[in-house]
Amino acid sequence: MPALRLVLGDQLSASLSSLADYEDGDLILMAEVAEEASYVPHHAKKIAFIFSAMRHFASSLEGSGKAVRYVRLDDPDNTGALKSEVKRALETQAFDKVVITSPGEHRLKTDMERWSDAFGLPVQIRRDDRFICSLDRFDAWADERKRLTMEYFYREIRRETGILMEGDKPTGGQWNFDQDNRKSLPADLTLPDRAWIEPDAMTRQVIDLVEEQFPDQFGDLDPFGYAVTTEDANAQLDWFLHNGLPNFGDYQDAMKLGEAFLFHSVIALYLNIGLLDPLKVCRKAEAAYEKGDAPLNAVEGFIRQILGWREYVRGIYWRFMPDYLERNALEAKRPLPDFYWTADTDMACVRDVVTTTRKHAYAHHIQRLMVTGNFALLAGIDPKAVNDWYLAVYADAYEWVEAPNTHGMALYADGGLMATKPYAASGSYINKMSDSCKSCSYAVTQKNGPKACPFNYLYWNFLIENRERLKGNHRLSMIYKTLDRMTDEKTDAIAADSQRFFKRIGIAE
Repeated sequence: MPALRLVLGDQLSASLSSLADYEDGDLILMAEVAEEASYVPHHAKKIAFIFSAMRHFASSLEGSGKAVRYVRLDDPDNTGALKSEVKRALETQAFDKVVITSPGEHRLKTDMERWSDAFGLPVQIRRDDRFICSLDRFDAWADERKRLTMEYFYREIRRETGILMEGDKPTGGQWNFDQDNRKSLPADLTLPDRAWIEPDAMTRQVIDLVEEQFPDQFGDLDPFGYAVTTEDANAQLDWFLHNGLPNFGDYQDAMKLGEAFLFHSVIALYLNIGLLDPLKVCRKAEAAYEKGDAPLNAVEGFIRQILGWREYVRGIYWRFMPDYLERNALEAKRPLPDFYWTADTDMACVRDVVTTTRKHAYAHHIQRLMVTGNFALLAGIDPKAVNDWYLAVYADAYEWVEAPNTHGMALYADGGLMATKPYAASGSYINKMSDSCKSCSYAVTQKNGPKACPFNYLYWNFLIENRERLKGNHRLSMIYKTLDRMTDEKTDAIAADSQRFFKRIGIAE
């Protein structure tokens, strides 16, 4: 008998394991469901991107001769949930099994593991083999170590794939060129003009649908220029390799007001939805270096984000869930400030990142880690609220990749499982890496008082509030010695400035 094959919205790959043994008579089910579109208040552009990519993928499957049952969000018979849509599809004909590629969120996998009993037939949950490192391989690496340092994982995967390797040695004689990738952006450097994809009729239909069904959703729908097919996603990658990659390394940590993309690839959303293959992307970047089209520090830094960091955070997520997101090592509990949604703040850096996020459903990694993430860390914002925000607002965000990046790296909520110390920084870091302080209402050179940059006193207040939790961290020993030399008058001013600020933005305890 035939199989019912469920394809999720972030599984838009022709090589998907659930489609590998498709036979005539099988039916592929894809469904736009309200449950998945609204369990967090997803960015309107993110919803449109996923639905449009799903529709284009379904069309390509049908074009290859496969049978597809596609349920649109506005179908009057749409039940609004994946499980009930599977149940409804099973009622259309006789099937001997349901075949699924393992989802990227623990809550979905847990639910799917109960479907066999609910439906009364076998439900196969197959490995998602679209990653460079299998989960078994990651666990084997992790089992041998007390500390799960990404750098050492990255080196092993470099050796196994042979990417940027010369025999058993790394190309260029060193594994990591991160020290070369921390330059601020020169004022006279010309940024490349992005070659966006003009929405076709199908995408325009989806945009209209999202506008109608989610009228109050966070974020701008237009302009919409993201790729929604594998062909166009590869074109976007090729554009980056020629126009962005040569300068990506030097300026990957830089920020500039009003400029969302700089030299970044903006391909995470295509990788995470399945339109691009991560190993092929790394091979293309490696080829750019070998042809002399991009310097080694840029290519290595880009490849490390994919082959190293992306694979690593997936391994962390699945190894430690479901308890991972219950961790709150710093006991942070203040509510998320409204300006994460409205951008209504006098802090120019935060305002710019939230405005960028609202417009594009995108911000690059330093904006996420060292501006909005850093503020949430310093202010002691409840990790669940911060995780939900990041998951909601970025088009590339799925829990397997969002949670470790936010919970572990940005918030240190996992107690140092991923990071050896909190990624806390005062206003001086933001001033070094951006131009936002020049036009800010606050003075980055002032440490205390109503005109002082909030990042300055919040940095020290964070260390004061978390002294008992962090004083044993050897990487913070010098910082705590500096704090210990401060007068009582100084530390009292830090606490007072912080509490006044928390009260003003509505998050005082």
